[in-house]
Amino acid sequence: MEYRMAVKEDIELLMEVRLEMLRIVNELPDDFAFSDELTENSRQYFLQGNQSTSIAVENKKIIACASISYIEVMPTFSHPTGKRAHLMNVYTNAAYRRQGISRSLVQMLIDDAKKKHITEISLDATDSGRPLYKSLGFSNSDECMNLKLP
Repeated sequence: MEYRMAVKEDIELLMEVRLEMLRIVNELPDDFAFSDELTENSRQYFLQGNQSTSIAVENKKIIACASISYIEVMPTFSHPTGKRAHLMNVYTNAAYRRQGISRSLVQMLIDDAKKKHITEISLDATDSGRPLYKSLGFSNSDECMNLKLP
């Protein structure tokens, strides 16, 4: 198995694993057809977004991935660079789970974020993902509020 950062030439494999993950997380049938808008915006984000994606590849197929989106906000005392990140898209194919693959991929992204002087990484965790993130040093936070816009 090869662990590495994704490159533009991986786009078709990235899209395949992204849609696989969305089907499973949202309990959709294997033949569910995603909208062109979601598919194309996802493709463009992988190609042009301010993000990094780590992947585990076996037999020319991505069997696990994790992405981090980089965000720059106004600097504060606790975040003097204003550079933050949001971890998402952490997924491992069911046949490969419980082998430490996601841990390795997330750690690669944490290391990448440190090199970019990121001061905070946020994430939205599933119940099954919480133990992994906690073991990597993430903690629960209630300092954030959200407003969903139409």
